[in-house]
Amino acid sequence: MSDHFIVVGGNALAHRLAIELTEQYDAQAAAIVPAEETPHVVQLGKVLGADGVIVDGAVTEESLRRAGIDRARAIAFVDGDDRANIHAAMRAAALRPGISIVIRMFNQRLGRHIAQLVANCTVLSASATAAPAFVNAALQRPHSVTAGGRTLWIARGTQIDMRQTPFLIAADVDRDRPADIDMLPEVAARSRTQEWMLLQERSTEHAALQFLDVSHTDLVGNQASTTTRMWWRAVDALRFFTSAKLRTVLIAAVVTLLVAFSGIWLLARPFGWALYESLLDVAGSAVPDVYGQPSAVGGDWQRIFQVAITLSGVVLMPVVTAVFVEGTAARRGVRTRQPGTGLRGHVVVVGLGNAGTRVTTLFHDLGVPVVGVERDPEARGIAAVHGLDVPVVTGDRPIDDALRRAQIARARAVVAVTGDDVANLEAALESRAINPDVRVVVRLFDDDFASHVYTEFGNTASRSVSYLAAPAFAAAMMGREVLGTLSVLRKVLLIAEVAVEPDSALAGAAQRALDRPGLTRVLAVRRAGSTEFDWSGADRGRALVAGDLLIVAATRAGFGGLPGLVG
Repeated sequence: MSDHFIVVGGNALAHRLAIELTEQYDAQAAAIVPAEETPHVVQLGKVLGADGVIVDGAVTEESLRRAGIDRARAIAFVDGDDRANIHAAMRAAALRPGISIVIRMFNQRLGRHIAQLVANCTVLSASATAAPAFVNAALQRPHSVTAGGRTLWIARGTQIDMRQTPFLIAADVDRDRPADIDMLPEVAARSRTQEWMLLQERSTEHAALQFLDVSHTDLVGNQASTTTRMWWRAVDALRFFTSAKLRTVLIAAVVTLLVAFSGIWLLARPFGWALYESLLDVAGSAVPDVYGQPSAVGGDWQRIFQVAITLSGVVLMPVVTAVFVEGTAARRGVRTRQPGTGLRGHVVVVGLGNAGTRVTTLFHDLGVPVVGVERDPEARGIAAVHGLDVPVVTGDRPIDDALRRAQIARARAVVAVTGDDVANLEAALESRAINPDVRVVVRLFDDDFASHVYTEFGNTASRSVSYLAAPAFAAAMMGREVLGTLSVLRKVLLIAEVAVEPDSALAGAAQRALDRPGLTRVLAVRRAGSTEFDWSGADRGRALVAGDLLIVAATRAGFGGLPGLVG
């Protein structure tokens, strides 16, 4: 092979990326995979063939040469280990100076430094690319992309607003038949007038790309009263300092003490005297009545109340001591705070791996209350959310118990983003069983699995990290960065900038040459010498000139043809 692409990794992203390169870009590709035979490694063998897969426990100079590093156009390192990706990228750059290198890294700050250190290198984060789609799905807020100074999102049916300059980008949209969606339909490429007539019908079968009106976003919801919040804080403080057993004993002792004190007070004694006598009884310092003499006030009932207070004090003092001891031990052992009683309208994120950490951070940055659920107390995301002071439920406990501790009954949404499709589905089903109205967003790799979830469950959305991230990685390998991706159910639309270069095949061609049904659509043009984009699409017959900048919507297949046009 020559002028081919190399994918290094044996995970879901490597699998998706190989499919993206071979099917959408019609490119030759090879893969270097680990020795462990995972399902994704097996699928890579089917996609690339036995000769296209090099098995090596580490990315060595020998494996890179066997993959054709000396003739490759670009190489992508998509393993989940940042350190291993950096070392392998430096080795590849030394073997083939000038090769286009794409590195997957979770640590974006370090990634910016690596991009400066390694020549012709692009650093991307799969989780950061995909996280906004999960967040927007959970908030039932449109996923958007910023392009040409405007924010774009996909509207359907009654959401289509003719004042927002909509573009018809999908027809035959049916939740039950997502594979039959007609992306960038022919009528949109043929006539802007016919396109607008269809959009005015506001049919749910049509999807339009339009500007986002950010005023309708609802992030946090109604706030509770000050009194209610103070009560919740008191309950949380009690839960923080005591275990369930200690709380039971403590509450019983306090209730007994209060009832006995009220009894003494009601037996005609002044409040101050009743309080004084009760406190002495709690401390065990009260002087008993002389045998044979009646009590000055209250009689036998007062004596009964005093005995009850004294016994409550015997229980109460050791419990208070135990509370402080237990609280000190808990503060030393617990790295994150627990979910509060007052949580309302929050989002529960199940799984604090790379994707879960990014999603949790985005919710926190938006000001949306969020709770994490993670089985492994040493997971990467635990330290990250601890720094954000986000409450987390940790430990190897049944998922239903963890969800209840996360207050799922009062949550607005649950986002299940572990690396296991079955575990994510279980979390979704348990959440729906506890709270039938909760919004569910599930991370699923398998397309058929996702289609069944769409069909069977309402108020549910599924997303795939690798499915959302692969187009950006493939585009970076081709030498072009995608501005963002938008989706109509499981169909992905890429938004990209295309510059008309002097030696480009586009120079001198009519703008409508890029309006190809099912492939590409020009959304806006910034003419050479201008600073503003024209979104009207009125002059589609205009000849493009060098210096023009286009905002283009493209399917994967359509985007694959863009590099050939741009030159």
